[in-house]
Amino acid sequence: MRQYKMTRISKRLQTGIQKKIGLLFVLLGLFVVCANSVFAQSPLSPGNFSGDETIVKSGNFMVREHLVVDLQNGVEWMRCSVGQVWNGAGCEGEAMQLTQNEVAQAIVIANEQLGIGWRLPSRLELEGLVCNECAPVKIELDSFPNTLAEPYWSGEVNGYAPRHIWTVNFMTGHTYGRFFPSQSVLVRLVRDR
Repeated sequence: MRQYKMTRISKRLQTGIQKKIGLLFVLLGLFVVCANSVFAQSPLSPGNFSGDETIVKSGNFMVREHLVVDLQNGVEWMRCSVGQVWNGAGCEGEAMQLTQNEVAQAIVIANEQLGIGWRLPSRLELEGLVCNECAPVKIELDSFPNTLAEPYWSGEVNGYAPRHIWTVNFMTGHTYGRFFPSQSVLVRLVRDR
């Protein structure tokens, strides 16, 4: 009886992950379609901000449609969190929280659909996006619209506690090394230039 219950739970969990990954396929497909259709449009519309945001232009980023070139770290970021779609003026849709296993699958999909080289950022690369003067989200929202004030995965294991992965929280701007790989956290992908 116990074996039967474990099998049912395992199948239910597997089905849930497959649905989440299936949704990710659809969203990444939409991202590619939208990104390809907006190359001639302006990358930023002034109507994206409510006026409550404090945006600091550090000069560290150069916006190119659905990508942001990080001049300080020599990488390029997706402007939108995984799960969101660039529509030519901002990121729409719901950012997805993924476990590390789901992130690995999302990276495979991104590399197939958006070109090779996409990966999770290092802790230092992700910390480089923090804007301490910005509010309410500790990131330059004109470069990274609709970023949530929550933790985002890095690709680094915490050397002091190897069972945990480093994250950067864009509500506080702080780095934390206490998330387990099985926890679901937001994702922003990066690749080397």
